[in-house]
Amino acid sequence: MKASDIKRGNVVEYNGTVYQIRDIERSAPTARGGNVTFRFTMYSVPGAQKFDLSLRADDDLKEVELLRRQANYSYRDGEAYVFMDAEDFTQYLLAPELVGDYAGYICDGLEHCYVQLIDEVPVGLQVPATVSLAVTDTAPELKGASATKRAKPATLETGLEIQVPEYISVGERVTVNTLTGEFAGRA
Repeated sequence: MKASDIKRGNVVEYNGTVYQIRDIERSAPTARGGNVTFRFTMYSVPGAQKFDLSLRADDDLKEVELLRRQANYSYRDGEAYVFMDAEDFTQYLLAPELVGDYAGYICDGLEHCYVQLIDEVPVGLQVPATVSLAVTDTAPELKGASATKRAKPATLETGLEIQVPEYISVGERVTVNTLTGEFAGRA
C-alpha cells in the first residue's frame, strides 16, 4: 500500500513491528520537483509505543488486517483477563501487558469492549469511553462544607485511584472517563 493511500486507523507493518496509524501530516515542498512527504504518528500493537515515521508518497507499507471483536469481560484467570466474544462466545485470554493501563477500568460485567486480533491472536483491547465503578475508600464528606468543587482522592473497586468531589462517599458508584482517568459524574 502506498504511503499516500494510508488513512488514520489503518494497521501497518514496518521493520517487523505492527503499528496502528493515529495521525498523518502531509507536507508538500514549494520547490519544483520536491517530493510530497507523509509523517505518520503510529503506535505499536500491542504495547502502544509511539513511533514517528516519514515516508515519500510512493513508498510502500504493508497493511495488516486488524479485526475488532466486541467482547465482554468474564473473569480473571491467574494474571490473564478473560473476555468473551459478544457474538460467537469465543474466549480471549489477554495478558496483563496487553491490558496495560486499562486494568483499572475492568470490573465484573464490563461490556462493550473490543478485543483487537491479528491472525486470530489478541493484540490489544479497547474499553468503553466511560465505565461505572464503586468507591471502596475515600475520606468522609465534611459536614457543613460549602458547595465548592474541592476534590479528594478515592479508591475504586478495581484499585484505581482518582480525584472525586467532596460529596462522594464510600459505596457510591461513579462514572470515570477512560481516556483521561477523571471523574465524570455519579453513575
